[in-house]
Amino acid sequence: MINMESSVRLAIVGLGYVGLPLAVEFGKQYDVIGYDIDAKRIAELHEGFDRTRETDKATLQQASRLQFSSDRAAIADCTVYIITVPTPVDAYKKPDLRPLLGATRDIGKVLKKGDLVIYESTVYPGCTEEDCVPVLEKESGLRFNVDFYCGYSPERINPGDKVHTLTTIKKVTSGSTPETARFVDQLYASIIKAGTHRASSIKVAEASKAIENAQRDVNISFVNELALMFDRMDIDTMEVLEAAGTKWNFLKFKPGLVGGHCIGVDPYYLAHKAESLGYYPQVILSGRRINDNMGIFVASKLVKLMIRKGHTINHTRVLLLGITFKENCPDIRNSRVIDIYTELSEYGMAVEVYDPWANADEVAKEYGFRLIAQPTGQYDGIIMAVAHEQFKELDYFALRTDQTVVYDLKGLLDKNLVDSRL
Repeated sequence: MINMESSVRLAIVGLGYVGLPLAVEFGKQYDVIGYDIDAKRIAELHEGFDRTRETDKATLQQASRLQFSSDRAAIADCTVYIITVPTPVDAYKKPDLRPLLGATRDIGKVLKKGDLVIYESTVYPGCTEEDCVPVLEKESGLRFNVDFYCGYSPERINPGDKVHTLTTIKKVTSGSTPETARFVDQLYASIIKAGTHRASSIKVAEASKAIENAQRDVNISFVNELALMFDRMDIDTMEVLEAAGTKWNFLKFKPGLVGGHCIGVDPYYLAHKAESLGYYPQVILSGRRINDNMGIFVASKLVKLMIRKGHTINHTRVLLLGITFKENCPDIRNSRVIDIYTELSEYGMAVEVYDPWANADEVAKEYGFRLIAQPTGQYDGIIMAVAHEQFKELDYFALRTDQTVVYDLKGLLDKNLVDSRL
């Protein structure tokens, strides 16, 4: 087994929102190869450009021992491999392990005796040892916990958050043997200022990550259900939550669209594993159903409000503000704003989407439409879907008429300016 006193050479596999910040921090102390199969991404990083906006050129330069490559041969001499690739769900809400297993096969081809493979990708309990380890053994011809070892340390990156960053969030660690667990914990402790928590097993660490996001999902689904109820009662949900929030132990969750690479995905991983063992979760999946249908509710609500103001819905012009899954972040993965766009388009509306954070080419590739460069003229309907800071500066009086419906999902605008809030 590797020890901290020996020469540790790291490969960070996958340089997205999770992998790049990790590579940068480790690259300040260790020899690190940041590996990604996207050659364009590697070329951008060589130029000091990070399309995720999680780091900048100056920060990249601080990691003096970090190199980037899309060539698998470049990581063949590494001793520790940390896999940080996405773990999405497919069209049927089932775990899609293709990126994870693809990266695992790549590492298996260069794995050597004494090497360590650490997974950070969010998975269901048991995935590392039951799904990934057999692939590593097959590709390498080596034996698990004899010739090579594994660890699991779930990522806790919050995209766009400049306060709760990698080093300021406590890190859960684990390993496949007691010695491995100690090494993994020491490795992360060397860069994580907030400290570490060593879990008793890989499965415990995997489960801890899955329930973090499932808990948030269930809590948000509760306030989303309240929003659906209070809408029928003609009560402003934001005002109700503000009043209830005056009690010290009230949990201050807000209603809204639940997307992104974690909260809108991870509960399905947990449910998948439970169902494979004969248990069918009730609370987790009911929360998912509520949250997954919020986009349709928002679109329907806008249509009703516009009809009340005398609009003929077909060909009306609607401005949708934001396409990323959260504010002040360029991440469009699993954004549920697309549900609103699709539903309004099916009503025959001309929907224009403005988002100064999102990459227009990525949006076109992922969702099949082009972002507008700037809102122009006056709209029949305006939906505030994402609370980007830039949206506070828009001249809403120039974008609307007396008949325009303004629907604020985020509580960002002056209440006197809007017709309804979620």
